[in-house]
This record gives sequence, structure tokens and C-alpha cells, in this order.
Amino acid sequence: MRGGSCLSTRARTHVVVVEDDPGIRMALVDNLGAEGYRVSAVRDLAAAFQSACAGGVDLVVLDRMLPDGDGLELLRALRRRGATVPVLMLTARGEESDRVAGLRVGADDYVVKPFSMAELRARVAAILKRTRLSAGVPIQIGAAELDVDARVLRRGGAAVELTRREFDLLAHLAGRPGRACTRGDLLDAVWGVGYEGGERVVDRFVVALRKKLEADPGRPRHLVTVPGVGYRLDP
Repeated sequence: MRGGSCLSTRARTHVVVVEDDPGIRMALVDNLGAEGYRVSAVRDLAAAFQSACAGGVDLVVLDRMLPDGDGLELLRALRRRGATVPVLMLTARGEESDRVAGLRVGADDYVVKPFSMAELRARVAAILKRTRLSAGVPIQIGAAELDVDARVLRRGGAAVELTRREFDLLAHLAGRPGRACTRGDLLDAVWGVGYEGGERVVDRFVVALRKKLEADPGRPRHLVTVPGVGYRLDP
């Protein structure tokens, strides 16, 4: 029954692939279709914009170098219109400056060619999971429950008092379950790109959050340290 429910949900999930290379385009359609998603494919920006704005699209897999321009322009146009459809950039432009530009414009993830199809499928699933969680479904974190829409953390049915930064930090990590986030990433996402303070402010907030979230803050099970990287939330 669980497998059937999962497949039913995926069958209702519409993924638009924007890719001009026919071999890659077909591979994406076949692989994502085999996962149970409903997949549409286009090869240029004009068709992509029409598809993405038509409604009923749950995710866009977007190449950058397209026959009629840069896929980043489509992403900018969508975000200017207020469109929140998740976008996964898929491109051969893998320099750090390219990845940062895509993420800052509003991409939800960035995969560089050549890529592993298994990894891409996993990233698609992770983006869609985050999207559904942010759509109002409370996130279970051990004995606690995080309601992103209501901006409240509950333990044992009682609300736990969090500062705005504490909540934003926890919500950001909860939207990326099992994924390591660097202190720099967390600073940009929660404090803002222009924040000039040091990265150790993240550590202080994590310590405070653990006291409110963990049964044993000294031996955290959910808000864990990733040595040499940053932090990860294991719900």
C-alpha cells in the first residue's frame, strides 16, 4: 500500500525538462518517467517559459546553454513574476561563480554535467520533498514537530519558544534533511548574503537550538555536527 501511495503521488507530479541535447533530454525523460513522474520536455527558453507559467508544474530541470539564450534568464523571469516552482539547474558550467549565480537568482539546486543519473534522481526527490514539507505539512524531528507555516516548534504538544533566527535556522536545515550545510551557506540563507559577522555565530545558535530540541544537548541525535563542513539535521 505504501509503495502504491508513493507511485500515485509521483504520477501526479509534473516535471518539465528543458534541455537542447536530444540524448540527455531523452535520458532524463526515460529515467524520471521510470520513477513515476509525469515528464514533459522542451528544448528552448520560449517553450520552457510557456510551460513553466502554464501552471500544474512541480519542478523544472533547466539547462543553461540553450539555443535561444541562457537558462538563467528564464529563472530570473520566473522569480520576477513571483513563480515559486522549484528549479534544478543542469549545466556544464560548473565554476563556483556559476553555481553561486544560479543559487542566488533562485535555483533550488545545481547539478554539473557530466552527472550521475542516480544522483540527479535523488536530488529531484529531495527538492520535491522539501517543497511538500514547506506546503504546510509539519516536520517531525524526533519528539518535536516543526510547523513551518505557523512558525512554531512543539514538543509534547507544547510550544517551544524560539527567536526568529533560531526558527529560520532550524527551518532551513529541516528543509534539507540529511544534507550537510556549511556555515557559509547557513549565514547566507538565514542572516543574508550581506551579513558581515563571523561564521561562529552559527555555532552559538546551534548550541541554543540543541538545548530546545534535543533530549540530551551534549549528545545530539538530530542537529548534528559534520566535521570540517558545518551542520546537518537528521529528523
